[in-house]
Amino acid sequence: MVKFVRQLSHDIRNNLNAVELQSAYLAELAQDPELKNEIQRLREMTSGIGVNLQRLTAGLSQITPNCISYPAADFVQDLKQKFATEQPDNASKVTWDVQLKEGNLQIDPQLMQQALLELFTNAFQHERNVKSITAKAYVDNDHFVFQLHEPKARFESSTENWGFEPMRNVSQGHYGLGLNRVRAIAEAHGGDFRADYDRKTSMLTTTMRLPLSKAEES
Repeated sequence: MVKFVRQLSHDIRNNLNAVELQSAYLAELAQDPELKNEIQRLREMTSGIGVNLQRLTAGLSQITPNCISYPAADFVQDLKQKFATEQPDNASKVTWDVQLKEGNLQIDPQLMQQALLELFTNAFQHERNVKSITAKAYVDNDHFVFQLHEPKARFESSTENWGFEPMRNVSQGHYGLGLNRVRAIAEAHGGDFRADYDRKTSMLTTTMRLPLSKAEES
């Protein structure tokens, strides 16, 4: 399945590149300003399709992290800044509870940022009227723990196989690969990923645990 999607995506992107080149040529020939604007819109649409195909392929690709030592507190601080930059409209809706002092992670920062940012994206995508969620980071038994607490008055899904059911919920532009990739990234780093729903408090808690590495001696 992965090989099929990768090849299909590659073939379509080749065709899109040809459309892009042809559009660029037409833009050079066009004299009418309105026509130039329409050609520019066509190029933007073509580019958007290519980006979506790349995301689809990435969502199915094998996780091969290039790990480096990264202080856990610095990682969370960088994550906060990245989130505020990429999702400025939602930044004010997140309450951060960071209880980190010492402790290093052995992670691929880019992959791990992608994974945790996907959790925020998923939270706000499915609850458009959510006013506040809590992001918590702390250390427990030599593990870095990151939790996202989302209020959900109505939640009927099962959390038993959370992150193990790709393409379960498919809609226009969304293919149900995000949580599966988050789980795969966590496991590729020796960690785990799960979710729990408390019906008494109507709270969904998503948890990622990663082992801490010992600080290098100077």
